[in-house]
Amino acid sequence: MRPNQLLHTYGAGAMADLPNLSVVMLGLDFWNLERSRPVQEERLLTAVRAKLGRQVTALRLPPYLPETSDPFGQWTKVGVPVGLFPGWLRCSRCNRLAEATSGLFDLEPDPVRPDHVRYAHKCWGSGKKRPAALPARFVLACENGHLDDFPWHFYSHRGVQPDSGHSLRMTESGSTGEAANVFVTCECNARRSMSEAFGEAAEFSLPGCRGRHPHLPGKFDECGQPVRALVLGATNSWFPTQLRAFTVPRDRDPLMHVVAEFWKELEILAKLPEEVAKQIIPNQNCWPDLERYGIDKVWRAVVERARHRPRNERRGDNVDLYQPEWDAFTSDRSANQPDFTTVREPVPENTGSWLNRLVLVPRLREVAALYGFTRIDAPEWEVQDTPDQRRAPLSLSEPTWVPCAETRGEGFFLRFDEERVARWEARPEVRQREGNVLLPAHRLWCRQRDVDAAGWPGMRYVLLHTFAHTLIRELALDSGYSAAGIGERIYARSAAENGQTPMAGILLYTAAPDSEGTLGGLVSLGKTERLGQLVDQALEAAELCSSDPLCSEHDPRVHGRLYGAACHACLFAAETSCERGNQYLDRALLVDTLGTAGCGFFTD
Repeated sequence: MRPNQLLHTYGAGAMADLPNLSVVMLGLDFWNLERSRPVQEERLLTAVRAKLGRQVTALRLPPYLPETSDPFGQWTKVGVPVGLFPGWLRCSRCNRLAEATSGLFDLEPDPVRPDHVRYAHKCWGSGKKRPAALPARFVLACENGHLDDFPWHFYSHRGVQPDSGHSLRMTESGSTGEAANVFVTCECNARRSMSEAFGEAAEFSLPGCRGRHPHLPGKFDECGQPVRALVLGATNSWFPTQLRAFTVPRDRDPLMHVVAEFWKELEILAKLPEEVAKQIIPNQNCWPDLERYGIDKVWRAVVERARHRPRNERRGDNVDLYQPEWDAFTSDRSANQPDFTTVREPVPENTGSWLNRLVLVPRLREVAALYGFTRIDAPEWEVQDTPDQRRAPLSLSEPTWVPCAETRGEGFFLRFDEERVARWEARPEVRQREGNVLLPAHRLWCRQRDVDAAGWPGMRYVLLHTFAHTLIRELALDSGYSAAGIGERIYARSAAENGQTPMAGILLYTAAPDSEGTLGGLVSLGKTERLGQLVDQALEAAELCSSDPLCSEHDPRVHGRLYGAACHACLFAAETSCERGNQYLDRALLVDTLGTAGCGFFTD
């Protein structure tokens, strides 16, 4: 697996399907950190500490060692540890259903072909001819992040726990594979359909939650909440909670920037005598990034930073991830750092009335950190902080580090004209749509989830977010990039918010660990001669959706939605692209639609 998959899909606590097994990724306590490289990103580390506590000291990449041709080499023992889950298996020949530890199944290892490792049942044949034992298809989960094996004996005997010695079988009738055609039977003639484990009948068929965390063996919480049956591999069994940050220049001088990035390692050396420090610096983990500058220049840079270190860094209380990035993108000076390069570009003629600045970003580095996960329901997408009882832990005790993934890509940044955006926000039609439609729907959404409704991001954010989605779709059509490979970062803040600097801009970028994110294609589309045409095409496409008039007339107040005129046919993007889970979108804020007129930012 790629490192970013361990944050998006297969992080600690998530289930993964192997060729013959189903496993759960174990917690951070069981990871071997010898091959896990720490990542320097102080702003992101500070933000993670605000979530988990100051005991978090590092961001680390997953353990990795390059592969060799030796199938018994050290690289085969390096990776993320997993545990068998679910613990119940079913024979593919006789349909016998039992626990893996019952003695009915044998684990057949294969040191040369790990993908051939399997459990086999003793019911027929010998050696490799024995039938494979497959994972049971159903598990239990609750909204507090717990996961457990399905209670097969309890369920098949309708709430009565039988004595030992009862053998179960799972059989299917028909060819659809739906729950109504799956039956659990016991040798005592007890029989029950799996359809009763879903829907309203589940309330009377399933026990309360035991508070189990299979990724943390032996850990049980006091819970008792209603559980929900899930099909193995269901997408709602694991939702990551992440924080992201871009590496921005810490100093105009490239050497001083690197010293600032690794200052945690170098700070103590500044207090040593020069001769001693020069002998120690080449032994530090950061030396490969500093070696090209020479030991003398590196030492002078360390001493200089020790004398003039910024006060806000000394306090270590800067958790604003957006302001430093906004300052870097809107700076009048171009940056030319190994992980951050910007080039100022003239704005297209057809965008001059609303676009203030266009910045190309040929090199960009993004670091994402995983600090927890939820089950059943996704996190609140920054509408509100996800309640602590819903966010499952990554380790048995308070974590001292969290896993992260770094990706490098490229993109372009658009800064909207602040006066034009402020005038649009003050228009009566815009205020009316906010006060009568979108804001009431937001409040209803919050009431349904019993959270505070103070997290409304404002119409400015909805406008910028919707424009980013329309442009992502157009870029994917015109360039050949997959839409899932283009990400967004929205910078939206009104001038009235705590007297801070107003923001109105978007960054569209490719951040992928493969070659797609480094070919320069997105930068070429962001140039003056290409961007203007793409914007016109995107706005024209936003005027009409293939699901109209249903899409344009969608009323978010009916069911408490966080989006207005938006759907899968026009605006929704992949989970890897959207920072808000396809929430806070409304085509009516861009252009006139079949259902709403007068609110569009680009209407005039």
